[in-house]
Amino acid sequence: MQRDMLRTALELTKRGHQVEVFTMIWQGEQPQGIKVHVLPQPGLFNYQRYQKFIDLSFAVIRQNHFDYIFGYNRMAGLDAHFAADPCFVERVQQQRSTWYRLLPRFKWFAACEKAIFSRDSKTEILAVSLTEKPHFQHWYGTQDARFHYIPPFLSAERFQLQDKAEMRAYLRKAFNFGTEDFVYLLTGSGFHMKGLDRAILALADLPKEELANTRLVAVGQDNPSDFEKLVKKLGLSAHVVISKGRPDTPQLMQGADVCIHPARRENTGLVILEGMACGAPMLVTASCGYAHYVEEADAGIVSAMPFDQLIFNRQFLEMRYSPKKHEWSANGLRLARQLMQENDGSAEANILIELAQKKLNHG
Repeated sequence: MQRDMLRTALELTKRGHQVEVFTMIWQGEQPQGIKVHVLPQPGLFNYQRYQKFIDLSFAVIRQNHFDYIFGYNRMAGLDAHFAADPCFVERVQQQRSTWYRLLPRFKWFAACEKAIFSRDSKTEILAVSLTEKPHFQHWYGTQDARFHYIPPFLSAERFQLQDKAEMRAYLRKAFNFGTEDFVYLLTGSGFHMKGLDRAILALADLPKEELANTRLVAVGQDNPSDFEKLVKKLGLSAHVVISKGRPDTPQLMQGADVCIHPARRENTGLVILEGMACGAPMLVTASCGYAHYVEEADAGIVSAMPFDQLIFNRQFLEMRYSPKKHEWSANGLRLARQLMQENDGSAEANILIELAQKKLNHG
């Protein structure tokens, strides 16, 4: 989502528009030609910090003239919202107890979601997947006309294929693996939602002779302590590496034997398409919005819902020995290249310019 934001902002400035970004934190070099307001906020709970950030941001916004306000997080007052996350109320309904809905945290996030998707809201919705659209419409009655679909974007530059043997060696050297180790790779922040525990349990279920030279790498921003405890408990410390986010993810994907994404719920799951663009066979759960691309391309295995750990364990092992591995790789790569042609990275900017002009014309 952060990469989408920066790409869209740069595309808009390239076309002569002026862009300012409001954020609580900025990591890395700030782009030229774009004013970045970094507004960190104190608070005991996340939602309290978020509300302070929103209040301060809109205080600055009201002091200046902005033609259009585009938000990547849910809040009142937006002209348009980038809908990358699942329906919060639906997820709580399915995964949380009744008492959770009494907490201030739930009420705050639910109110922010309602401000965007309510039938009375005027906020336009840029949707990277239509998987969650029925859930939003069930809870809020959101009109069809307010959804604007964005085709998936994959950077041809970022996912330029390199020599497979070199990338295999690169990954194994990066994590001190043996040259012939079989490597499963999971990428994405929020390890619980991404299903890292499911992958660890599948690894633990491998026959001893298969486990000996099998490795699992997880790369993403999250607190790894719970997963490290699970790894230690299962005696897998020599087989699992949990790493912070890295800039060389495409190279790691190209060097992995299999990319996995056993997420509990994912509006899109862009890493699925990224893995396919790197020529990796894919093992994903059907709960991901982009899982259908794996099925359409025949690029790997989609584990059906409701999730069954035992079935997933068998699929995890099957990914290693299936004679279709090379076919899966080629099929996924073919579809990823097709998607690159359908969206060159300017789709969001095109929609925003059109919506801003529409707002201007209607006063």
